[in-house]
Parts: sequence; C-alpha cells; structure tokens
Amino acid sequence: MASSNGRFHLDSPAFHNGDLIPTIHAADSLNLSPPLRWTGAPTGTSSFSLIVDDPDVPAGPWVHWVLFNIPADQRSLTAAQPQSLQLSNGARHGSCWGINRYQRIGYQGPFPPNGELHRYVFQLAALDSHLPLPAGSTVSALRTAMQPHVLAEASLTGLYGRNN
Repeated sequence: MASSNGRFHLDSPAFHNGDLIPTIHAADSLNLSPPLRWTGAPTGTSSFSLIVDDPDVPAGPWVHWVLFNIPADQRSLTAAQPQSLQLSNGARHGSCWGINRYQRIGYQGPFPPNGELHRYVFQLAALDSHLPLPAGSTVSALRTAMQPHVLAEASLTGLYGRNN
C-alpha cells in the first residue's frame, strides 16, 4: 500500500502505509533503514529527495532521515543504507535526529517515548534538478533549496511504539 500524489507512488516491502514499522528498523533495535520503492516519477525528474520525520513530537517534527540528490534513474533504496555523508550512487545525506539541532548523518530509526505510538512519515519528492547542497545540510536548507524544483511528492506513513 502506498500514498501518492497522482501517479507518483511510494511504498515499502517492509510495511504497508499506516501499518507498524518492523522493529529491525527502530533505533532501539538494529536501526536499519527500511527498503523503499517508488513508481510514476514525472517526466523531467532529475533527482529525488527523501525526508522522514515524526510529526507526533510535541515540540515539532523530529527529523529521522534526510537524503537528497538520489539519481533520477533510481526507483528504490535497499534496506540498511550506509550512514555515510555520500552514498556510492552520489546521493547525499543531510543532518538529522532532532527538531532544531541535527547531530547525526544517515537514517535514524523510530524511538518514541515508552508507551506512545508515533507516526513516521517518509516524504519523497521528484525534483527537476540536482541540489547544490553539501552533504550534512539541514532539513531546513533542503526544504528551501528544493521548493522551486518539486515536480511531484509521494508519502508513506509507518507507525512505531515502544512498550518497555
């Protein structure tokens, strides 16, 4: 199951839209990024960007993953993406794991307070250009840079809760 904008769809073989994210993708387990795949990118797409956040944090959305300049010919990300500044395909990680201060690079899995179920929104954007941002850029810088270049957006929402 996927959420989309028109014909641009994002989904994951690990979980369906609105379902629980498997524990291996959580920060209190193996913290592996989930596999993602997408279809229906519009004509003119030059790159993709991915932002994952938790909108249920009272202080504001907590950013869990920032990845941009994903090549236009790519239609998936395998599980367990490296947490390096730049991936072998040229995609760049931004800083994440926070609300206004971002201290980590690469995917950082769900870690809500005990007893709370939070939503984790994977937002993929098809862009008409590559972005001239350095690896390690913040989500704010990415959103500003990509704003005039968004051709389409798709999202996937997973749920995660800790009962310890």
